[in-house]
This record gives sequence, C-alpha cells and structure tokens, in this order.
Amino acid sequence: MSLGTVNNVMKKLREEGLAQCDGGGALSPAGEEALAPYKVENAIIMAAGMSSRFVPLSHEKPKGVLCVQGEALIERQIRQLQEAGINDITVVVGYMKETFLYLGDKFGVKIRVNEQYANRNNNSTLMLVRQQLGDTYICSSDDYFTENVFRSYVYEAYYAASYFSGKTDEYCMKSARDGRITGVTVGGTDAWAIMGHVYFNRAFSEAFRRVLEEDYSKLETAPKLWEDIYIDHIKELRMIMKPYADGVVYEFAITTPSTCARLCLSFARRTTAARNRAGTSTLWARHATFVNC
Repeated sequence: MSLGTVNNVMKKLREEGLAQCDGGGALSPAGEEALAPYKVENAIIMAAGMSSRFVPLSHEKPKGVLCVQGEALIERQIRQLQEAGINDITVVVGYMKETFLYLGDKFGVKIRVNEQYANRNNNSTLMLVRQQLGDTYICSSDDYFTENVFRSYVYEAYYAASYFSGKTDEYCMKSARDGRITGVTVGGTDAWAIMGHVYFNRAFSEAFRRVLEEDYSKLETAPKLWEDIYIDHIKELRMIMKPYADGVVYEFAITTPSTCARLCLSFARRTTAARNRAGTSTLWARHATFVNC
C-alpha cells in the first residue's frame, strides 16, 4: 500500500473508534473486539503418511522428524506456530507413530492417531479431526519455512503458493482478480502452484466438513488427497491463493537424485554452512549430509 492509502485507512480507523487517537496507531478496545473474529484458533499438523515417495529415508524415520539445519522439520513448525501465539496444536500420526509421541511432553501438543493411514490418503486425517476445524492452520510435517509464515489473525481461507518457472507436475492454480482460486490442474508451465500450508476460516471449515462427510464413504474417495476433494467442490468452497516469494516455502517430497541436488543447491544459495555442505562428492551424500542431524 502507498503511504497515502495507509494514512487514509488509519484516519478512518480513528474516526470509527477502532484505533487510538494518540498517533501511535495501536488498536482501541473496540478495535480488538472487531478483530476477534479473525483470530486463529488452532493448528493441525498432518504427520500420518507413510512417505512412500521419500524412500529410503522414510524406512528409517518419517519425514517430519528429519533434521534440517539442526532442527527437526516438525519441531520447527511447532515452534513457529507457538511464536505466532497458536498453542492449540494437534499432530495427527500414523506411520511409525512412536517417533512423534515425545512432542506431547516437549511442546504440549495433542497427539491423535489415524488408524486409516495405510488404507486411505490424507482425507482420513481431516476426517478424524473434522470437529476441530474452525479458524485453523492445516500443515504438513514435511514443510520447511525459512521465515515464520504464521500469523495470530487471518482474514480469509487461503492456500500458500510458490511460483514455478517452466514445466512442473505440481498442482497449479488459476485465480480470479480478488485472489479466489477458480481452478487447479495437475501440472503446468510458468504457474503458481500449491506449496506449503493452508488456512481454513470458519466458513470454509463448515462447508468443507459437510462435503467431506458426504464424500467420505464413496469408494473413489479413499485414495484422494483432501485437496482433490476441495477441487471437486471448488465452486462452493471459497479459498484464495496466497503467493510467497521464492525461498520461503519448501516441501520435502521426493528423494530422486535430481530432486536432492536441486533441493540442496537451493538451500546452499542461502546459507554459508549449506554452501559448504553442498560441496560433497555425490548427489546422495549432499542430500544426506544436509538433512540428517
């Protein structure tokens, strides 16, 4: 926003009694009350999957407990959520669930077990916690954020997006002028793609819970990602695309040698330590050195 726009907005807030008139710009009690409906209530971290695309590392431990820059992926997310004032956090586990149980004592998070993790895709995780969905962050345990992307207040439902130059096989989004996601395709070229965390506001949660319950018993639903269910009902489920700059959001998804190389080299450009580690002799060694404790 321009300085003029900011000044006009602040003037209007003061005139309506939503901001204090002392020039500091702090919210008044009325402003705090007006902001309350947008306060984030809780977060769900999905950590039940078998990480089949991440073998052989996933044979030893789930992706969420792999260390990057000396910190477990899931611990970093929990810490970032708590730093944003979000303390009601549920971790849904399944595959090798015992590796996550320590998080309850260490961070005070809730642990729920998805017994369907081997038979269904991640729609079973959201079905398990569907009554907890409100103003809720939905996260995956294999996400890594170089900066804290979480906020105490969020205006509307969104899916984080990263830009992919050239061809990609990610879920690519089309959006309207107001940011609403109007279509999603698997694969695209020079496109914004689904990448990272999601935010459900209460309206989205209520609508999504309804369609999830309606579709869950259908045979064709079991192998679907929850995102596929969302795409099936995209016209009735309003969500905007929230773009992030390159280098903020990462997903640890596939460990083919070429993917390992791109991942390590991408991080290497950002820290001296990573640059040093990326100089080892093989692609796999570069990956293993980077992600292991």
